[in-house]
Amino acid sequence: MYQEEGDIVGGGPGAGTGTVAGPVTTAPGLEHLLVSLQLTDSAFPSGFYTLSHSLEGFAHAKAVDSGALPHLLESLLLHGVGPADATALALAHRACRAGDPEAVVTVDAHLFATKLGREMRQAATRTGRQLLDLASEVFDRPEIDDYFARVVRREAPGTQAVAAGVIYAATGVPVRQAVASDLFAFCASFAGAALRLRLTDHRKAQTLLHGAAPVIEAAVDAALRRELPDVGATVFASDIMSGRHERAEARLFAS
Repeated sequence: MYQEEGDIVGGGPGAGTGTVAGPVTTAPGLEHLLVSLQLTDSAFPSGFYTLSHSLEGFAHAKAVDSGALPHLLESLLLHGVGPADATALALAHRACRAGDPEAVVTVDAHLFATKLGREMRQAATRTGRQLLDLASEVFDRPEIDDYFARVVRREAPGTQAVAAGVIYAATGVPVRQAVASDLFAFCASFAGAALRLRLTDHRKAQTLLHGAAPVIEAAVDAALRRELPDVGATVFASDIMSGRHERAEARLFAS
C-alpha cells in the first residue's frame, strides 16, 4: 500500500508505536502528467502567446463581445481545431508510437493543406517548428530529433498539432491525455488573447476556461474516432476574420 512519508504503519510489528513508513515513492504515470503540464504552461515558449486564433479579427470587426466568447470558443473547438488539429495530433501520435514517421509526414502535409489562409498556415508552422526545436533539447528523445530534422530539411511542414503529437508520443503521454492537453492549451491561449484584447477580465477568463471543459471532452472523443480523410475545419467565419486580420494596418497578434 502506498504511504506518505511520516504515515504510521499499521497491522504489523510496531503498530501503534509510532513506526514511520519507508521512503516516499513516485506515483505511477505521474511523469506523463508533468510533461503535459509543462507543455501546456503559458510560460513554455512555443509561440502560442502570439496567436489570437482569429479572435483579433472578430474584435476588429466588432463581431464578438464578452458574452459571445464562450459560444465562439465552443464553435472553434467543435468545428475548427477539434476536427483539424486535434484529430491530426491523435493520428500523428499513433503513427509515431507505431514507428512510422512517413505516416506522420502524411498527416502533417494533410493538415497543412486544409488551412485555407496564409496567416493560419504560417502560425501553425512557426509554432510547430519552435515547439520541436525546444522539445528536442528539453526531452532528448530520438523521435523528436528525427522529426525536427525532417522539418528543417523541408520534408514536412511541421504544423504545431503534429509536432505536439510527436512530442507527446515520444515522451509516453497517452493519446487521449495528449489531445486533451493540447485543446486546453488552445483554450488558455484563446482566453489570454481575450484578456489582451480587453474582451474579458481575469476572473471571467477563468470561468470561460472552466466552462469549456465539457466541450473539450466532446472534442477529444470525436477526434479519437476520426481518420485522416476527416481532418479539416469548417469554421468559415474564422477563416474570413483571419483573412481580414492578415491585411489589417495594426495587429497585436500574429493570427
